[in-house]
Amino acid sequence: MTGGTGRVGSAIASRLEAESWLVKAVGRRDGDLAHPDQARALVERAVEELGGLDLLVNAAGEGFAPIPVEELSEADWDAAFGATAKGSFFVTQAAAPHLRETRGCVVMVEDVAAYQAWPSFAAHCAAKAAQAMLTRVLARALAPEVRVCGVAPGPVAVEPEQEQRRAAETLLGRVGSADDVAAAVVYLAGASFVTGTTLVVDGGRLLQSTPPPAP
Repeated sequence: MTGGTGRVGSAIASRLEAESWLVKAVGRRDGDLAHPDQARALVERAVEELGGLDLLVNAAGEGFAPIPVEELSEADWDAAFGATAKGSFFVTQAAAPHLRETRGCVVMVEDVAAYQAWPSFAAHCAAKAAQAMLTRVLARALAPEVRVCGVAPGPVAVEPEQEQRRAAETLLGRVGSADDVAAAVVYLAGASFVTGTTLVVDGGRLLQSTPPPAP
């Protein structure tokens, strides 16, 4: 599992372990996923330590920072796309032969930003949209042996001082938790007839007409 050391990633890893999965959760210190050679090396280490792969969770991401379009730099753009889109692709590419052997599953941790236009988060939205398309492209490319699904969280694991504002963005009138995302990942990991689609975990955020998150 990439991105396994953050708040959401840690919750996913803990939930999988509680469901009797043997998990290797990695973070930034374990390698830069924007570099294909490091992505491949990470997968090989995981296969060696775990004895194989049944599930890959791509939860790594960078570049979630409010920056006006006029001020967005190439470095900002590369940071957003590096781990999120490029990393997701090359980690999955390296894991694919092992997942074919076990008829395994890939889960992309996307974001509702993939489906909405947030001007202050242009690079993040574009990177997540690319990742969401990879969910569908890779589902076709790796079928029938490997399923590829996505989870698109909305306002979850937000800072306490932001909860009231972010809750107003949802139809349910509350924010979600990292455990809500983890439950969705566990479901998809075992949903043997589900592939090429994304489970949105946002409390109805996508249906609201409220403005994008404030900088």
